[in-house]
Amino acid sequence: MKIVLVTQYFFPENFKSNDIAFELVKRGHEVTVLTGLPNYPEGKIYNGYGFFKKHNEIINGVKVIRTLLIPRGKGGGIRLFLNYFSWAFFASIRAFFLAFQDKFDAVMVHEPSPITQGFPAIVIKKIQKIPLHFWVLDLWPESLTSAGGIKNKTVLSFFTRMVKYIYNNSDKILISSKGFKDSILTKGNYEDKLVYFPNWAEDSISKGNSNYPIPDLPHGFNILFAGNIGVAQDVNSIIKAALILKEKLDIHFVFVGDGRSKTELEDFVTANNLEQTVHFMGRFPIDAMKTFFNRADVLLVSLKDELIFNVTVPAKLQAYLCTQKPILGILNGEGAELIDEAKCGFSTNAGNSEGLAKEIVKLYKLTEEQRSILGQNGFRYFEENFTMTKCIDNLELILKN
Repeated sequence: MKIVLVTQYFFPENFKSNDIAFELVKRGHEVTVLTGLPNYPEGKIYNGYGFFKKHNEIINGVKVIRTLLIPRGKGGGIRLFLNYFSWAFFASIRAFFLAFQDKFDAVMVHEPSPITQGFPAIVIKKIQKIPLHFWVLDLWPESLTSAGGIKNKTVLSFFTRMVKYIYNNSDKILISSKGFKDSILTKGNYEDKLVYFPNWAEDSISKGNSNYPIPDLPHGFNILFAGNIGVAQDVNSIIKAALILKEKLDIHFVFVGDGRSKTELEDFVTANNLEQTVHFMGRFPIDAMKTFFNRADVLLVSLKDELIFNVTVPAKLQAYLCTQKPILGILNGEGAELIDEAKCGFSTNAGNSEGLAKEIVKLYKLTEEQRSILGQNGFRYFEENFTMTKCIDNLELILKN
């Protein structure tokens, strides 16, 4: 097949769009990616790219077409708005000419925020009269209201109409979480369009090198949190659990990553003398994650108590499952249900610091053999549901149908 993948984010940025494009090419398909200038997450255009250079390239057999955008900067509201809409505008213009330059069998949208990524794809769909497959990784307009965001009814109504327009023009709506279904159906009769298509773990984690050079982890029982240290992850509840367990010097909280809330957490650690049990390792490439996971005792996943997060399975959960380590969750809904279904660890309600502290002590008191059984349960669940091979097999069938 000849497929055009529309996404604001692509290599060298680290998103599932990379796996989709590269794997489909390996399987003999011809893939063109319409994307933007790489600037996530730092907010600056990557070295080697610019407004007047490197807009067209071939990466691992994938034809990549990059369009202009306003970089996201530090991620403030106005700057993100300009980033989202500038790319949608320039990409839609490029999509118009692309639709007359080449012929495709299908167009697919990879949609972590923003929803505006659907517009360039609709341009190609309407001109070429081909099916559009829209993969929802982030619900809109719910994403705008989460974590204390936008509440203005006029703004939300505008984006709701935008979402309906994109869903109306999609032939299939792929959902990364089964919990997305109810929200999407409130916006229209899309039952026949919905297809469950979950995330998967990157090969660098499931099959990668487990000897990547990393700093030594503390001696003792290590609870590892990896990824964005932000408001959505409700890391304040984690750090409060660390305060509850302050006297248990053998239990360590290890944070790998960066984010908006990291400085606040570091200040809390200093103010409460938690330096002996809370450790910030900094940011590392995705290739280092398998080594970190292997050297930890427990992997921690968290989400704030918001409607959108309660129906979301965080992508890191799939990565955690393939590491054969027990998983600890402080979250509600789909993520907590998955941990329970896989029998791979324990979870407590979002925001429940005392509950998290109790579950940590419970895991700490288990024998290594008991923790190993939890890890093996998670790995079996991963192999049955979340390998990249099985997910892309499914995607091929969806696209061909």
